This record gives sequence, C-alpha cells and structure tokens, in this order.
Amino acid sequence: MTGSPSAAATDLFAAAKCVLFDFDGPICRLFAHHPAPVVAAGLRDWVERRVPGGVPVEQGDEGDPLALLRAVADRHPDGPLVQELERRLTEQELRAALTAQPTEGANALIRGLHEAGFRLAVTTNNAPDAARRYLARVGLSEYFGGHVHGRVPRGPQLMKPDPHCLRSALATTGSTSQESLMIGDSVADGEAAARLGVSFLGYARDEARRERLHRAGAVVVVSSMVELLPLLDGLEPGLPWDGQPSSTNSL
Repeated sequence: MTGSPSAAATDLFAAAKCVLFDFDGPICRLFAHHPAPVVAAGLRDWVERRVPGGVPVEQGDEGDPLALLRAVADRHPDGPLVQELERRLTEQELRAALTAQPTEGANALIRGLHEAGFRLAVTTNNAPDAARRYLARVGLSEYFGGHVHGRVPRGPQLMKPDPHCLRSALATTGSTSQESLMIGDSVADGEAAARLGVSFLGYARDEARRERLHRAGAVVVVSSMVELLPLLDGLEPGLPWDGQPSSTNSL
C-alpha cells in the first residue's frame, strides 16, 4: 500500500503546469538488460586504443558511460574522438532502449499527469532518439509528443548540470521556470534545475543518494514513483494537453 504523499510533494504538483522528466531512472531502467558497466568498459577500451593511458573518470563513475563521455569531452572538446565516442554511445543506448524496463509507477504517473492537463517533456543526458525509441515501444510517445530533449551530438559539454535540455523543454512547451517541476535522480538534474529556478523532486532508491539529492536542492525525494500516484486523485481536472506550446512566455 502507498501512503499519502507529503504536503511538500502535493504543493509541488499544485504549483506546476509542466513536468520535466529525466529519462534513465524516473521513467525507465535504460540499461536493465544491457548493463551500463559493460557498455562503459567497451567504450573505455575503444578510447584507450586511441589515447595512451586512456582518460580517467572520477572515482565511483567507472561504470557510467556518460561519465566517460564527459571526461573525454572535457579533455578533447570538439575533436573527432569525442564525436565518434558520442556516436558509439548513442548506438549502445538505442540498443538498450529495446530492452529497457519501466520504472514502477512511472507509466501511470505520466498518463495521469497528461490527463490532468500537465505539459510533459523529457530532459535527459541520454540520446533523444533512445528515449523516443523506448517511449514508442511502451506506448508513451503521445504524452510527450515532440518534447524529448537530450544530448546534443556535437555538444556533450551541454549535458546536465548545464541546463541546455531543460531550457529547450521550457521553450518548446511554452512554460516558465516558475510553473515547472523537474523529476530526476542525479545531482546534475538538481543543479540544472536550480540554474533555471525550476523546482526539483528527487527519485532515489537508497539513503546515500537521497541525501545527495537533498543537498542538490530537492524539495522532496521519493524512493519509488509509486509514492506519487495518490497525488493524481487530488489534482484539478483539466483537458489533456495537446502537445502544443502554451501561450505563456517561456524562459
């Protein structure tokens, strides 16, 4: 059984008209059957054959392919190495999208928010085509329409915590930062939201990450997306969003 949502979570949704979802985590487990550490190891081997000694990533991030891409982009910006690495990572993400597993409660939350009239967008550091492939596979594409914003092929430096994808989502949905809510599972999500003044709700399945997300500015941190489903009953009913930008001026 799911208990009543906190007053803080209720207030976040009551104040929002647009919800920005991170993809890998809040919506699905992208690498559920195509493990991220295996992908990262393969990409790292490829980099090491081209860069003697390889490119170090921060301790604890060795199994994160996005961390490797960021590290290579920091050291070799705008070069063919980072462009080819990004392309190879995109291929792996597209493959992973075929077997990604829905996060429990996410599908129902997305459908319920859409029916209540919320504008919805994806704001991810993954390739947008991978997110689109997954959404189409599980029947969620109609709820996001063209509002899927992810990694820019020639601009890995624009990944979160840079707010580039959030800013793009606000523009395409016609939303302001003050009426928007970001749901994410990383410190980078929280930092990107903070840079634009967007409220941040964290998703974390362990206590250590919960603490990190609180420090990153999360007003609320939930351990399961199911915890948010009771909020749907208290939302003001509205017409389902048609996917078109609001008349509200965006940031």
